[in-house]
Amino acid sequence: MRRATSRRAAKLADMIMQELAKIMVEDIQDPRLQLITISGVRLNRDMSVAEVLYTHIHGQSDELTQALNHARGFLRSSLGQNLRLRFVPELRFVWDTFLEEMVYDQKP
Repeated sequence: MRRATSRRAAKLADMIMQELAKIMVEDIQDPRLQLITISGVRLNRDMSVAEVLYTHIHGQSDELTQALNHARGFLRSSLGQNLRLRFVPELRFVWDTFLEEMVYDQKP
């Protein structure tokens, strides 16, 4: 995926990240998604796909991935209503490895 680099894309990505985090806290009823953290959003060049980076206190699991994929439609429609977007990007959930890489890459 070729990433967008414009200010508009960065602003939209931040808005999507904040709104998704809010929706996860206030509206999602699935107990598997309660301790999830949205750590970032990356948009592609035409802003049709949003990669949502996430972490969870218990680590990565297939059950968590299934829960996110199951909630994808609800999250997308909620984004469209709350942000009043004409077109809401497709949401793709990607495990954020940044913290893991920081811990394991440190040299003694």
